[in-house]
Amino acid sequence: MNYPETLAWLYAQLPMYQRVGAAGFKKGLGNTEALAEALGHPETQFRSVHVAGTNGKGSSSHLLAAVLQSAGYKVGLYTSPHLREFTERIRVNGQELAPDYLVRWVAEQQDLFATIEPSFFEMCVALAFDYFAAEQVDVAVVEVGLGGRLDSTNIITPLVSLITNISYDHQAMLGDTLPEIAGEKAGIIKPGRPVIVSQSQAEVAEVFERKAAREGSPLLFADSRYTALPTPPASSDAAEGGRAGVQLLDVLRHGQLYLENLALGLLGDYQRLNLPGVLATLDELRTQGFDIPESAVRQGLREVTRLTGLRGRWSIIGQHPLVIADTGHNEAGLRLVLAQLARVPHQHLHFVLGVVNDKDVTKVLALLPRTATYYFCQAGIPRALPAAELAAQATAAGLIGQAYGPVAAAVAAARAAAGSADVVFIGGSTFVVAEVAELYEPASGG
Repeated sequence: MNYPETLAWLYAQLPMYQRVGAAGFKKGLGNTEALAEALGHPETQFRSVHVAGTNGKGSSSHLLAAVLQSAGYKVGLYTSPHLREFTERIRVNGQELAPDYLVRWVAEQQDLFATIEPSFFEMCVALAFDYFAAEQVDVAVVEVGLGGRLDSTNIITPLVSLITNISYDHQAMLGDTLPEIAGEKAGIIKPGRPVIVSQSQAEVAEVFERKAAREGSPLLFADSRYTALPTPPASSDAAEGGRAGVQLLDVLRHGQLYLENLALGLLGDYQRLNLPGVLATLDELRTQGFDIPESAVRQGLREVTRLTGLRGRWSIIGQHPLVIADTGHNEAGLRLVLAQLARVPHQHLHFVLGVVNDKDVTKVLALLPRTATYYFCQAGIPRALPAAELAAQATAAGLIGQAYGPVAAAVAAARAAAGSADVVFIGGSTFVVAEVAELYEPASGG
């Protein structure tokens, strides 16, 4: 098989949660452990950092990888889902997995797949770990796919675990309450290995404290050590596109100025909630022998998108009108995005919205501004909720707009209707953002 044929086989032959939802999710580590054993346990051949959470785990993973790269380490990075191309999931020092490697690896493992019958995600994890071992990375940053306790990535024993924000998402698989969801995320805490929690959340703090105590794992709530504050003037700089594409922050450590005028290359206000966890994780790695000077911290955080290829986090893809794309898609993530949108000066908001069909969209619709004009769409995956169904539910919730079908049609209609002083926002689903062509090109300026 060539590369397109290999991808088609992967997507068609095995369930893929990204495309089909719960049918592609297999609980349990048995298959992954069997794959790892057959491959010679590659997960034991490199050091790792494990990152879980509801919101912020992808950004935090990229930020950690960028800083470690800047410090001179050879860094593996495993994240999911991909936006445009499968190979985005697996990187070494920012370089995506070579398509030829994927083709060769899948061909070599056909007999193994026939025996074990792994899921799509189980194969992806085995591929990533085998690749990182072959590349002899110094350290790999591994993002959990879904949950934590039963996620395929959870066969690693990391140097440190990082858990970001906990909020409602994937309740059908992770539980209906925040403590239940936190319990699944806490499953990445390993005996004696330190764990960093980015945010202190009263509803779930005890879950992490109990799990860490049981495992004998040192626990730190990172926001008790670090605070990230926007530098004055706290205007709409970050919202509109930042100063030279960055937001400037003053970072306090135990209330004292620690990193002044830190340039963060991700513009979303919500990144200030991720930063304490990232910095505390770097602190822990230093105690374990990593040489991470302040210069590497500043370079990695400033140049994260160049170093790791991260896209879709408050991405400014056009001006006049200002066009913003963001992958925030659950209730908590959208609250943060909408709060930032409200601070962006604009005459009118044009909102391109698409969602997946396995989530309760009523809570999301209740959050959205009634004064915006909506352009309902559906991404090109089986999980996407049809645009007409979304439009009907949104109309019942008091939103004004119409269905356009494909993402590109909705984006084109919004941009055509928007005045130069308006804002066009594109979001609601990672898969909607993935289809925005401008994310993969320099901003056109219009």
